[in-house]
Amino acid sequence: MAGTPGKPVLTLVIFFALLVAFAVADGLQDSKQAGEWTTGHTSAERARRTVRGCDDARGELRPEMQHPYSAAVVDGIVKHINMRLTDLKSQKVPYGPEPYRTRTQTAWMLNMHAKNKMRGHQRVPSGSREFKELTKRDAQTQLAHELEGLLATTVDDETKRSVEQEFQGFKRLFERFLLDKDSTISWDRIQKLPENAVRDHSTLKEPASEQLHAMLNKLVVVKLNGGLGTSMGCHGPKSVIPVRSELTFLDLTVQQIEYLNKKYQVDVPLVLMNSFNTDADTQKIVRKYRGLQVKIYTFNQSCYPRINKESLMPIARNCDVENDIDAWYPPGHGDFYESFKNSGLLKKFLEEGREYVFISNIDNLGATVDLSIADLLLHTDEKSPEFVMEVTDKTRADVKGGTLIQYENKLRLLEIAQVPKEHVEDFKSVKTFKFFNTNNLWVKLSAIDRVLSENSMNIEIIVNNKSLDNGLNVIQLETAVGAAMKSFEGGIGINVPRRRFLPVKKTSDLLLVMSNLYSLQNGSLVMNPERMFLTTPLVKLGDNHFAKVKEFLARFANSPNIIELDHLTVSGDVTFGRGVVLKGTVIIIANHGDRIDIPAGAVLENKIVSGNLRILDH
Repeated sequence: MAGTPGKPVLTLVIFFALLVAFAVADGLQDSKQAGEWTTGHTSAERARRTVRGCDDARGELRPEMQHPYSAAVVDGIVKHINMRLTDLKSQKVPYGPEPYRTRTQTAWMLNMHAKNKMRGHQRVPSGSREFKELTKRDAQTQLAHELEGLLATTVDDETKRSVEQEFQGFKRLFERFLLDKDSTISWDRIQKLPENAVRDHSTLKEPASEQLHAMLNKLVVVKLNGGLGTSMGCHGPKSVIPVRSELTFLDLTVQQIEYLNKKYQVDVPLVLMNSFNTDADTQKIVRKYRGLQVKIYTFNQSCYPRINKESLMPIARNCDVENDIDAWYPPGHGDFYESFKNSGLLKKFLEEGREYVFISNIDNLGATVDLSIADLLLHTDEKSPEFVMEVTDKTRADVKGGTLIQYENKLRLLEIAQVPKEHVEDFKSVKTFKFFNTNNLWVKLSAIDRVLSENSMNIEIIVNNKSLDNGLNVIQLETAVGAAMKSFEGGIGINVPRRRFLPVKKTSDLLLVMSNLYSLQNGSLVMNPERMFLTTPLVKLGDNHFAKVKEFLARFANSPNIIELDHLTVSGDVTFGRGVVLKGTVIIIANHGDRIDIPAGAVLENKIVSGNLRILDH
């Protein structure tokens, strides 16, 4: 192979042919022929013409021409451009006066690279590293151009200012994503939790009654209300699903805050962080609470464009979110901090003298205002921690949940996605990592303002891959609210009782909160004193017949008595009559094509029921 031009020369020819063809295409845009170029031709035909232009130009180049770029770089850039042309064809992008600018950006990158060489830069990275750096820079420039195009489609100045502010946040997130820093942690560098890193809730004192009024008036309650109820077969916000006595998550939350305000003669505001998916419906619903003793504020988390997995460019063609909803997404609850500040509410509450915000998921029915934790933060002579995460004892059902670790001399949240593959089982160990995150958080308002002002918020990015109905593979860049812990000073965990973690993610959870395990008091669920154990039963209901709320409710004549239940597994076509009692471990499995009807008044204790059992009216 030595002594022959080979592949590098051919690559050089193709590379310069591409640049020539793209330069010709750019010239067409600035001429009267631009209209002819875009009119009457599909994007596929325009792509073919561009490639033909490359083929025609190739013959004009001399093989002996010299270039300062390695074959790997040129190969990579050719591949990069071809990918853009493929993207152009598949997405039917208009190729007119404002087309994708990859060709000119590529030329600009190589120009800059050549100038650097001429300035005498001696250390040149390997071809693959060099190409990665060039394409990252290109991707950032290209994204900025695409976002400018989207911004131009906004309908008025107010919307434009709001969208522009959100796009600034998205560009920062995208830049951090491109840095491609490994989000996994070095397992050997995990430190033992300091002695006082996690305090036991039982050691906290109850506040004196005379302190409560001043203390609670320094508090803000935020509920994360961005999720839909689609996974449970419901339309609209998840917060409007009835969970107990025909009351919804939102009803119960409002009842809790109103009771607090009335009992202690305080003014604790309730703030709902909505998403573009839930805001319109939520605004209609909150009107019914106007006569109650609770001030309700709402703000929207950011609305970011989904990006094509291959081109890393937004798939949205305009800012009309409602008419192209698949092109947009809410970027996870880690967006709370920035959106809260952008809404003006952070400034408002600081000016009112508020000091802490209590954040939790609206579907966690155990996340009520805890007076002992509030006293620790709001009535203390010592310097109060800026960030408190409520954790609870890990069980076998919680092995994938995030946990607290000490890392680089700071307390931080560790999620399973950050764990090296060879240590995943260690992470799941209940003995090694005893706690998991409930996502009940208490954060100092002044600290949020400081961290955002210093631009020192450091939250790991969650790359969420999705496939749309049209088969297009996209990426969502998301963050989690608890991962911000390491950005604050003096963070601690508090090991709380399990009753403060009652999330309703599936109908299995719904069965628990609807049952006689709990009674309802002022919007809060209280464990039935007849229950001998503080832990809740482990319930698994089959997805095929119980996943949707409507199907789930149709299979129970009423909620069974589960006071003495430890474990329930139900699979297949199974129904429950009125007044059924379940104790110990109960497993009910109806095989495919069979049906099991548990008769009214049946008592099942440590039983396995399988086969076919039908009870018909006589």
